[in-house]
Amino acid sequence: MTDLAALKDLIRADSATRGQPISKLGYFCAPFRPASGPFSDKVIKIYRGLSDSAQLDRLKTCHDDYVQAMFDSGVGLPDTEFHLLDLDGARIPVIVQQALPETSLMRPLMQQGSEAETLQMMQAAGEVIARFWHWAQTCDTRIGFHPSIRNFAYLDGRAVFFDTFPPLIHYSRDEMGKMLLLFSEKRLMRMVGPFLQKKVTGIQDEWYSPAETLTGLVGSACRLRPEHAEAYLKWGRDFVQAEMTPWAEEAMKDLQEPPRLPGYWTGFRKILGLQGEPNLQK
Repeated sequence: MTDLAALKDLIRADSATRGQPISKLGYFCAPFRPASGPFSDKVIKIYRGLSDSAQLDRLKTCHDDYVQAMFDSGVGLPDTEFHLLDLDGARIPVIVQQALPETSLMRPLMQQGSEAETLQMMQAAGEVIARFWHWAQTCDTRIGFHPSIRNFAYLDGRAVFFDTFPPLIHYSRDEMGKMLLLFSEKRLMRMVGPFLQKKVTGIQDEWYSPAETLTGLVGSACRLRPEHAEAYLKWGRDFVQAEMTPWAEEAMKDLQEPPRLPGYWTGFRKILGLQGEPNLQK
């Protein structure tokens, strides 16, 4: 069990004690891994606290259910705990997750690998996507999946998924659209976003579409390694026809040329200063 008192001390500590963020790609937070101490083998993810206790309690319930869904579907996760910590009069959502080797993160591996190596990684990630969506057809609640390249590691020939926030289960489309603003780490997004709520709400739609999660993976790979785009597109067409037959017709329409990100989302990321090039259209 996690020592919650030690976790609170770590969160209150300065950045030198915490360690540097391991990623600046995140929209909701910048995960970090302490260099030493009892959490040196963990990644810590701290989210915005809220004054609405009922909403936070629901968030925890949904997160617990989403973690269970990852295992029920066969996707799996590194050991992942969700806590609501009382800190200085506020309740703060914190995720503590078993760290994966930084050398296993799929995004840099995709950037560095040969065409054959990157296609092996695509296959491994595709198998996870297909496994989830075939299972999700039996699920009696609204559930989504965000299998982007940056949310995978690649270990021993397997794609390991590790993203659980926001928990894409039980929330309606409108509720999730509001979550995207409510928990944004960027104050600018929370201020400007409500005027663009319809656009913000649309960001999630790919996560709830079997076809779009697969074409999103292919599109991301094409942007990372444009010199291999034709090989990735061919892989995607072959994969959906073999492994995701119920959604093949829909996916094939978006696999004739490299899929592009919506302009409003790339615009949001640039305004917010979120890193990600060259995985974003300029």
